Amino acid sequence: MTASIVCPDRQRAVVHLNITDFAVAVERLADRGLEGRPVIVAPEGAARAGVFDMSEEAYQAGVRKSMPLYRARRMCRDAVVLPPHPERYERVMAELFREALAFSPLVEPGQIDGHFFVDVTGTSRIFGPPVDAARRMYRHIRHRLGLCPVWAVAENKLVSKVATRLVKPAGEYVVRPGEARAFLSSLPVDLLPGLASEDLARLRELNLQQICQVAELTADELAVPFGSRAGWIHALVHGIDPSPVRPAGEKAAKISASHDFGVGANDPAAAAPAMYRMAEKIGAELRKRGKAARSLAIAIDYADGLRCFRQLGVQPPSGDDITLFEVCRTLLDKAWMRRVRLRRVCVTCARPVSPQIQMELFSENQAVREKRDAVIHAVDRIRQRFGAGAVCMGRTMAP
Repeated sequence: MTASIVCPDRQRAVVHLNITDFAVAVERLADRGLEGRPVIVAPEGAARAGVFDMSEEAYQAGVRKSMPLYRARRMCRDAVVLPPHPERYERVMAELFREALAFSPLVEPGQIDGHFFVDVTGTSRIFGPPVDAARRMYRHIRHRLGLCPVWAVAENKLVSKVATRLVKPAGEYVVRPGEARAFLSSLPVDLLPGLASEDLARLRELNLQQICQVAELTADELAVPFGSRAGWIHALVHGIDPSPVRPAGEKAAKISASHDFGVGANDPAAAAPAMYRMAEKIGAELRKRGKAARSLAIAIDYADGLRCFRQLGVQPPSGDDITLFEVCRTLLDKAWMRRVRLRRVCVTCARPVSPQIQMELFSENQAVREKRDAVIHAVDRIRQRFGAGAVCMGRTMAP
């Protein structure tokens, strides 16, 4: 694959670019009168709608992403509230992408959030050392687009992203080769990308608040509270991230699970055990990667050769088996509209995302989520210790 064109014996250099408060920055490009004023970007006409983005001035007043708009207005009464303009943000992201592409074919953008990873390994003969290439990128973007990104250079995506978090809302940071572990050691664990809210809560319960404290534990010791995610968390706190910067246009690896029914299934109840096993497979892989599903898609093959597709969002994004099973069951109900036996079902999570901390409107929703997380993590720990067949859910057994 072209994603691994970097030579293994060559020290990697990854630049992370981050346009702080991206939506606000784009809105200020369109209206210079917003400069220096507190700005909140949120959907219009819904007081309980969550904040999409906010300026540094609003942030200092206490406004946070996903906060209900009515609460954000109370915290920052002089803020200008603007509706989101996704098409505008997508256009600017495309322009940023073109600017970064001039420095490397390995450019991995975020969604519409102003984040970019650029692998500049091996470009020194053209653009000079990685730090010089990063500074040139910054100057090009500032001159041509009027945006001032925070940037950092490090040996991998993980460390460079943490470094930009340290210097927001404006600045630069360089982590020299071999300094990643020392750089991370003195930082709080909540600066690490990918840790879910339940991971952070469990670390607080164990009084592990600094990265260096977690790094002192072995992977086996971390397996007690974190189960199958222990190896990933152990690598995270040590600054280990072999994931490549994907080439321009390459999509993230999808996660799929399928089941063949042999003679065919003719009843949704009979298909439920297979659906849960597929949800378990997808959930286990998501938790292993430290990711969550934002949407699932299903493809069903009828016995007479016809195929049907359906897709459904997962809100909030989740990686727990129980939530994924509920979505899978709904998808099956939506897709299986003919009185014909099923031969095969395939469920796919096309674009795994980082887990998001969502504010719950009702406390019972949060309680249900925490209970589910506890069950899933307990099952993960048992399987990690005694094997995959040590425990199974009752609903995976044929009726």
